[in-house]
Amino acid sequence: MLTPHMPSTIAPPAALYVHGMEVPANARLLFISGQVGVHADGRVGRDAREQAEIVWTNIVTILASAGMGVGDIVKLTSFAVGTEPLAAMREVRERVLAGHKPASTLLVVAALAQPQWLLEVEVYAAKA
Repeated sequence: MLTPHMPSTIAPPAALYVHGMEVPANARLLFISGQVGVHADGRVGRDAREQAEIVWTNIVTILASAGMGVGDIVKLTSFAVGTEPLAAMREVRERVLAGHKPASTLLVVAALAQPQWLLEVEVYAAKA
């Protein structure tokens, strides 16, 4: 079982995440590379919302391939090109995570590897 850590002596998180997530001994670990908003046929999602939907669909699919689900996510790192994608990213993420709060980092960047990509999310997961 994952154990969240939220010390009361530090400021609470700025969004829906925990400050730390402890993984039990002998857990299987899954490291998911940064997922971007590109359909299986190579088409890039037309806006931040569509790209976020693709990203999280990919993440859920990869988790399932390892016998895991969103509740096994320990840490995620999100990258957004500017602040424009943030609202769509948060809305999709919160819906998909359905109350699960992993450790999390959000970076606002100038660009990603391809100019049409608006966001990217990488995930670490663990299952005992």
